Amino acid sequence: MIEKKKPTIYEVARAAGVSRQTVSRVLNDRPDVSSETRKRIKEIIEELDYQPSAIARSLSLKKTYTFGVVTAGLKYIGPSRTLSGITREAEELGYGLLLKELASFSANNVSPLLQWFKSHHVDGIIWAAPEIGDNRNWFSGLSTEINIPIIFLTMEKRKAISIVAIDNYSGGRMATEHLLSLGRKNIGHISGPLDWWEARERKRGWEDALSAVDIQPDDQMWFEGNWSSKSGKFAMSALQKKFSEMDAVFVGNDQMALSVLQTAWETGIKVPDDLAVIGFDGIPEAEFYSPPLSTIYQNQDEIGRTAVQELIRLVDEGLDDGQEIKPRHITIQPELIVRQSTSIP
Repeated sequence: MIEKKKPTIYEVARAAGVSRQTVSRVLNDRPDVSSETRKRIKEIIEELDYQPSAIARSLSLKKTYTFGVVTAGLKYIGPSRTLSGITREAEELGYGLLLKELASFSANNVSPLLQWFKSHHVDGIIWAAPEIGDNRNWFSGLSTEINIPIIFLTMEKRKAISIVAIDNYSGGRMATEHLLSLGRKNIGHISGPLDWWEARERKRGWEDALSAVDIQPDDQMWFEGNWSSKSGKFAMSALQKKFSEMDAVFVGNDQMALSVLQTAWETGIKVPDDLAVIGFDGIPEAEFYSPPLSTIYQNQDEIGRTAVQELIRLVDEGLDDGQEIKPRHITIQPELIVRQSTSIP
């Protein structure tokens, strides 16, 4: 069987009675084509089943319509949900993705990785791995070397760097203020690992909310976990011993909050009568805990989608010789969801 020859842009132009450049303008959605001509060309494209060459398109527009994505810790709920938002938005906007997962959160030797993205001619890079310790120190030395727009997710604000992040500080403060509004006075905190920027911000929100009502937080009132349910159980048991008067607790994520509810049940503490409990993340399972868990919902899908939109803006500004590239810090506000773990039904 002889394979049917694919139509070319020249055949489309010949059938429409226009130049190849006019067909290219229609394909690239340029405004300088009359509506009548645009309609005729689109009809012929459909009739001939013409498929534009992605390579030719990228050469003419100086874009490959491909982004690099760097992630880490996909076993955690947050990074996986963020990646889902990135992939869906990229698909909707016509971009492909090249994905690399770091071997560890603390990876700092990223020069080969960045050069790999450069060799594959990506238009931009989304750095979706969280900020932990000093794992951002490489950026100042390499960002100009590769000359590719990079947008970071979930990191502390810095000058001249594009960032999209949840307002973890406001979320921590919101959770604590909710517990205070219930009349709770002895509010503990189980933090995530404090080498994570997110965990430090949530803890800072807890501290400032208490200080605002003249309650000075001290070391007996909090304990550090590592995001896992197992660490939440250990932290809850430790807090019960050193902060026995605790009548409420803000837990740094929902996974640790799950084990806090279990530990409370095992030790005869009634939630929320004796102890009000609120988590952070808004994982779907939170609604089905016993009792259902109040939480601070962070829309990580929106983080991913916003990152794609913002990176497209940076790439397009970079292609415009007269346009100044303006990095932005975009903060997405979390939402308080109140359920039975802090409110008697």
